[in-house]
Amino acid sequence: MLDPRANVSPFDVNMAADAGYEVVMPYSGAALDDVTGLVQDAIFSRPPGRYNDTGVFIGGHDVNLAADMLERARSAMVGPFEVAVMADPNGAYTTSAALVALIEKLLRARGGAGLESRSVQILGGGPVGLCTAVLVAQSGGHPRLIRLTEMTPARAEPVERFASRYEVELPWVTGRDDAEKSAALENAEVAVCCAKAGVQVLSADLMSRCDMLSVAADVNAVPPSGIEGLSVTDDGAELSSGALGLGALAIGSIKYKVQRGLLERMMSADRAVVLDFPDAFEFAREVVAS
Repeated sequence: MLDPRANVSPFDVNMAADAGYEVVMPYSGAALDDVTGLVQDAIFSRPPGRYNDTGVFIGGHDVNLAADMLERARSAMVGPFEVAVMADPNGAYTTSAALVALIEKLLRARGGAGLESRSVQILGGGPVGLCTAVLVAQSGGHPRLIRLTEMTPARAEPVERFASRYEVELPWVTGRDDAEKSAALENAEVAVCCAKAGVQVLSADLMSRCDMLSVAADVNAVPPSGIEGLSVTDDGAELSSGALGLGALAIGSIKYKVQRGLLERMMSADRAVVLDFPDAFEFAREVVAS
C-alpha cells in the first residue's frame, strides 16, 4: 500500500485484509519518485506468471497525485514481470462510483432516463466531488461544481488538471451563501453534497426552492447531514422537497462492495489488471443492477 501521507488509511487496510490478502504492507510517506523502485522490487521478487500473488494499492488524498502514481506504477512493469495495481485515494474512486451508479438508478426509477443531458450540481470540490463530476460528464450529464469557498487560482489548478486528464469540462460557480446556492441550483435535476463531514450545506428551505430537483445525495455520514431532512440510510426515500434522497450509508454499502470486489479481482484476474475509477464505476453499475 503506497500512500504519500504520514499514515495509510485504516479503512483501506481493513478492506484489503477482509478481501483475503494475507500480508498488508503499508509504505507511508511514499513520493511519486519512489513508486518505480518499490513496484520493481515487488515484481522481481517472484517469477513471471505470479501476478495474482502481489498487488499494489495507491491511496492518499490528492486525486491528481494518485493518478500520476498509478501511471508510474503501470510504467514500472517489465515484460512478463507484472502485478495488479489499484488506486482509490481518500476512497474517492469507489465512493464516487457507488454514488453515481445509485443516482442513475433513482433517475431511471423516476423518469426512465439516466444521466444523459441532466444538470448535476455538486457542492464541494474535494476528491469525491471531482471524481463524481468526471463520471457524470463521461455519462453524458452536465456536472458543475458549486464551490463553498472562494475559488483561488491555487484551488482551480487541480480541478483543471483533473478535467484535462479525463478530457471533460468541469465548470464551477461559487455557493458561499444561500443566495448563491439558490441561483446555482435553479435548474438542477440532481444535487450532490460532497462537502466536509458534519457541515449542513443545504437547508430544507433552500431545497424547497429547487423545483426541478429529482435526486439529492449526501456522501457524509457524520451528523448533521449535509442536506437537512436527509437520513444517512435513505435509499430513494422522498424528501419534503419532492426529491428522492440518497444517504451516506446507502452509498457506503455499495462503495464497500465495490472496493472489496476490486481488491478481490486483483487476486483472481487472468492478467495483471490496472484499476482506475472508471473501472470502479463499471463495477458499481454491476453491483447496483444486481
